[in-house]
Amino acid sequence: MTKTDSRFSQVQPWITFFGRILLGFVLLLAGYLKAKSPAQAQMAVRAYKLLPITIANLFGLSLPWLEIGAGVLLIVGIAVRYASVFGGALMFLFVLAISQAWARGLSIDCGCFGGGGQVAAGHTKYLQEILRDCGLTLTAIFLYLNPHGKFGIDKVEGLQRENSPDTKERDEQ
Repeated sequence: MTKTDSRFSQVQPWITFFGRILLGFVLLLAGYLKAKSPAQAQMAVRAYKLLPITIANLFGLSLPWLEIGAGVLLIVGIAVRYASVFGGALMFLFVLAISQAWARGLSIDCGCFGGGGQVAAGHTKYLQEILRDCGLTLTAIFLYLNPHGKFGIDKVEGLQRENSPDTKERDEQ
């Protein structure tokens, strides 16, 4: 083990913890703000003009609750890999959706934290939204690769099965 490897192994649990809190809080807050106003959440999804109205409305109603669930899992530290895959895929889809809206010349608010729908030309924040979601996607990738951090319930005995030395020895026998 090199000096760099040991230093990373010392700070990785903390980086994972702060990454979980960051991505989890963003998902929880975004979901909560959308869940408070379901009609506006539906309108935000429809504004992208990507899905048929019925599917856009269903997506607008269900997405907030999925975000809240993933956010809670990340903050608490349960099923970090699964929650980070969901959160990262969601952020990547948001990057694609915002990019296509920008490329098509739509003037919409992304609706990421409630709100959404049409905005006046020149009042969009596409670049900032894309950069934010790219950063959150990278955070999710890190969490997928390094799911066990400080203060996570996955670390409780019996829940941390994957990558534990005793599990590997047992599985090899």
